[in-house]
Amino acid sequence: MKKLLLLTAFLLATTFAFSQSKIVCCSNPSSTQQFAMLASYKNFRITHLKPLPLHFQSAVGKSITYKTTDGKTASAWELKAKKPTSNVLLVVHEWWGLNDWVKKESEKIYNDLGDVTVIDMDLYDGKVATNPQDAGKYMQSVTDERAKAIINGAVAYVGPKAHITTIGWCFGGGWSLQTTILSGKQAAGCVMYYGMPEQNLAALKALNCDVLGNFANKDQWINKKVVAKFEADMKTAGKKLILNQYDADHGFANPSNPAYNSAATKNAYSKSIAFLKARMK
Repeated sequence: MKKLLLLTAFLLATTFAFSQSKIVCCSNPSSTQQFAMLASYKNFRITHLKPLPLHFQSAVGKSITYKTTDGKTASAWELKAKKPTSNVLLVVHEWWGLNDWVKKESEKIYNDLGDVTVIDMDLYDGKVATNPQDAGKYMQSVTDERAKAIINGAVAYVGPKAHITTIGWCFGGGWSLQTTILSGKQAAGCVMYYGMPEQNLAALKALNCDVLGNFANKDQWINKKVVAKFEADMKTAGKKLILNQYDADHGFANPSNPAYNSAATKNAYSKSIAFLKARMK
């Protein structure tokens, strides 16, 4: 009986490990859907504790709406450049949604970059989570079709002369890369924090700019094997990937996360700003 129980436990553990590996590494479904599927796992949800309360009052940002390519509209948070510029930074939120932390971080980036208009896109269409359960539901409810319509609408909103850079964290890290791909020849640079990489070589070959990836070596999900594959795929595609890998865990750049790592955050932020500045007109 004891042997039977041990065998059953082994089989269950093996099946669970295989399913996790399959979600992270397989090429079908899409990379963004793979990341969203991670919300099904309790271990993934518990690494994102309820965020600390934050109320941010901006003196610069304002809510806007724009038309999307699916015939609907989208909402966003815009920080307009102080003088006319072609430099635009498109920001994609974490799995919590477009909350005050994202707006605060965007304003910090806006001030440090200078000559740029920053637009925080809202892939959740107004929904903001304050607990992991809702965040998981919202993330899994995002369809590639709607998200791409929102992104394409933002690209149309900033106009054909915009010089587009992107940044995003977690859920937004993967979508930062997707936004860059969708920006076509207007893309100037992409920063992604611990997001799911694109695994389709044809899509990577379509990239028109360099990518900076800030990843965490202790991340169970976007782990070192996933990052190594991304690095190899980018090399095969003939594209430049600048990797920053930290002795930290998933979500290290958000102070609300229990895995917050101030040293890694400071280093990644400094390198990200330098990367973006170098690619602005």
